[in-house]
Amino acid sequence: MPVILKLLTAVLFTLLSLSAFGEKLRIVTEPWAPYVYEDQGTMRGLDFETTVAVFQRLGVEVEWQFLPWKRCLAMLDQGHADGALDIFHSPDRDALLLYPSEPLSDVEFVLFYANNRPHPVETLDDLRGLTIGTSPGYLYGDAFSESSLFSREPAPSHEANFGKLSLGRIDLLITDRRVGQHVIKALGLEGEVSQAPLVVSRQQQFLAVRRGAGMDLLVQRFAAELKRFKQEPAYATLSAKYGGIQAITASEHTVEQQESGAP
Repeated sequence: MPVILKLLTAVLFTLLSLSAFGEKLRIVTEPWAPYVYEDQGTMRGLDFETTVAVFQRLGVEVEWQFLPWKRCLAMLDQGHADGALDIFHSPDRDALLLYPSEPLSDVEFVLFYANNRPHPVETLDDLRGLTIGTSPGYLYGDAFSESSLFSREPAPSHEANFGKLSLGRIDLLITDRRVGQHVIKALGLEGEVSQAPLVVSRQQQFLAVRRGAGMDLLVQRFAAELKRFKQEPAYATLSAKYGGIQAITASEHTVEQQESGAP
């Protein structure tokens, strides 16, 4: 039997097995707008809608659940979830998770500060003695995570971090550029918060699943279909809808249009 036929047969058996028992893939994620979020009871976002489209083409039903990111990771560890949306690759997770070869999107972690307490940092050394708001379970890169120059203070949500920044309880916060701009707009903080020039790290986001029978083949099919979908007009439409984010520059508080399209 040709290799490709064996692959397709194994995937088919996996999907039929799920269907026979009325099972769905249980995918967990944290609201991470504009990549994935809930809007008036409806789940939306560039990576969410892309993943839904790909799974529909593969004939896979998915049960979605929003949780704090640290809880998402615990659900994966305990076997209570089959996968996670918008997770970064980490060698520490390779024994548990399978990652498609094709990422969903790219993340650029930057710092935000309150305009009435400016900290336009350009290097990590500029953070010396400061307190930086973080999110539990997120990977910001070794240089940031292992530095002893500054303190890190977690918050339960991105909105909570921006609230603490506005109240002066932290000096800066770190989050993805697009996410930060989305929260600033949602909270009405335009003109009150700016982005510092420093890009702390860049990482790719994936839809990863727990290792198990047939999952390696499902991941391969997901990657192939995702790559195909990204070449189509439907993905270009999603990118235009969620990709164009305006970023407030750190030095002049002017608006700069970020490149629209795939992250």
